[in-house]
Amino acid sequence: MTLLEVAGLNVFYGDFQALFDVSLSVPRAGSALALVGANGAGKTTLLRTIAGANRAASGSVTFSGTDITTAPPYRRITAGIALVPEGRKLFGSLTVEENILVGSSAVSRPGEWPLERIYEVFPMIAARRKQRASVLSGGEQQAVAIARALAAAPSLLLLDEISLGLAPRVVGELYQTLAGLRAAGTTLVIVEQDLARAMAACDDLVCLLEGRVALAGPVSSVTREQVVAAYFGQVRAGPDDVG
Repeated sequence: MTLLEVAGLNVFYGDFQALFDVSLSVPRAGSALALVGANGAGKTTLLRTIAGANRAASGSVTFSGTDITTAPPYRRITAGIALVPEGRKLFGSLTVEENILVGSSAVSRPGEWPLERIYEVFPMIAARRKQRASVLSGGEQQAVAIARALAAAPSLLLLDEISLGLAPRVVGELYQTLAGLRAAGTTLVIVEQDLARAMAACDDLVCLLEGRVALAGPVSSVTREQVVAAYFGQVRAGPDDVG
């Protein structure tokens, strides 16, 4: 059974259409899909729609065999979908640990990610657990944002621009952590501007252009040149045209 299936998604902001008939699938647990495209291509809108923050005008979102197209965000969280938003969106006046506990408060079932395990995965924030989030570095804040999402025990983690503005060393550490999450069975959809890193870290890739799927397929079946061409609108191919 396909873990996530997005079919014919159309999304509007008022009269402005942000997504046009977007379809993609994440086939199995523990896989990773890279979502790439220029600014304004619709990547964040797509993640927010999967998470329930935006409502689809038409099309469907199916998760673990259940249609969640009209489900409210809290239902999607309890079903196992968690979003790490662009810009982290932490509560600056709360401590690291309090921010993480916000994630666990979203679900009633016993978490697979207790604080002890989270601190093992993110040692960079373990020693700062009692400090306010506002005083952390960018990399530490990003780690807290991911940890907060993990505290909700997701099976699908949506990550929006997690490397934006961070030093290469910190980005490398975060991606090593993501590889560990995949090994533990968590499925990832990653919005990433760094094409090389996205293609190295993920099994499949979808490139959006002006709200439409311009290229989609297994990373092993597309070249960087094809992705760059799709990114800038020099080629358009649907999911069935690659690989």
